[in-house]
Amino acid sequence: MTALVLRLAAPLQSWGTSSRFTRRGTDRQPSRSGVIGLLAAAQGRRRTDSIEDLMELRIGVRADQPGLVEREFQTARTRDGSAAMPLSERYYLADAVFAAAIEAPPALLEGLREALRRPVFPLFLGRRSCPPAGKLDHGLHEGSLDEVLTRLPWLASRAVQQACKTAVTPLMVTRDCAPDTPGSQVVHDDPLTFDHRHRQYGWRSVVQHRVEVPNPTWVPPVDTHDPMDLLGEPV
Repeated sequence: MTALVLRLAAPLQSWGTSSRFTRRGTDRQPSRSGVIGLLAAAQGRRRTDSIEDLMELRIGVRADQPGLVEREFQTARTRDGSAAMPLSERYYLADAVFAAAIEAPPALLEGLREALRRPVFPLFLGRRSCPPAGKLDHGLHEGSLDEVLTRLPWLASRAVQQACKTAVTPLMVTRDCAPDTPGSQVVHDDPLTFDHRHRQYGWRSVVQHRVEVPNPTWVPPVDTHDPMDLLGEPV
């Protein structure tokens, strides 16, 4: 098994799977539909194009830097200013970093990786106002989703790593799984079509668990205290 690893980081990102009308929420981790949409955009697929082959991808996400939920209150008027548009609330994840592992046959992953290097359409993390920041492609890795997301180095920012005062840090992993997996839950974010005229999503099963990864900035404390110093120098 082989997995392509992406680092999903940006000042703002938003992964809504239950947004309705004037309230646009965000999940706390990237959605399957959002990741597949990013890959489809890189390949130059239009919303009416088939994504049947991308439906076969298995996706796992690790929350390396969970970020904070921020609320934006929006007002708007018609172009001529004569009428007010409905007020809306939009929610974003600020300063978040995720490691996304995509499991598929190597030939398909190579094609996706090449598309991400030279995307046809602009890439964004959930919404068009959220372009990715920093290095997106983190290479191909041998192993299952669990193995790759357990071995992968911590991708959080240097400042967050330095603020962690332990040798290892626990990170939450959410990944696709079989429906009969113990402890699994179902979420409604499996894209069937992105066509604006009849956008459709299906249900998928996911399982969550924690992994512990080393903190590359951790330095063991040095104890220089010597109780004999209180006795002074020998006479």
